[in-house]
Amino acid sequence: MEAILVSACLRGVPCRFDGRHKVSSDIEAALAGRRVVPFCPEVAGGLATPRRPAELAGGDGYDVLDGTARVVEDTGRDVTAEFVDGARRALAAARNGGCTEALLMPRSPSCGRGAVYDGSFTGELVPGDGVTAALFERNGIAVRPAPGV
Repeated sequence: MEAILVSACLRGVPCRFDGRHKVSSDIEAALAGRRVVPFCPEVAGGLATPRRPAELAGGDGYDVLDGTARVVEDTGRDVTAEFVDGARRALAAARNGGCTEALLMPRSPSCGRGAVYDGSFTGELVPGDGVTAALFERNGIAVRPAPGV
């Protein structure tokens, strides 16, 4: 059975910044017949649930990995190290689970694929990927945003 890493919040784990999950029937249908490896990079990186909202500042996840952007909470606290550590742990979990693909939470500073919040905390989206999504793509794990969330 083919394995896929999935954002834990999409599997019903209440690990989002607001302490909730984002499970849906669309996601369940997308995962049918797959072995699922649920994982939350933000929790794995040491962040609490619930936690302050965080956004990418100065670029996207690729820029964070390259050291030219950062991840900040709405208070201004820099949580870049936690996001990078969580991304590395997610990559290890994907490799250990034999995953070649990931289904991740859209718009997340960790898991977003194609669009992320711009760091202004005004709800503005910009093109880009989250830290974990970028690390996965750089390491040959195809990333898909979750449908219907």
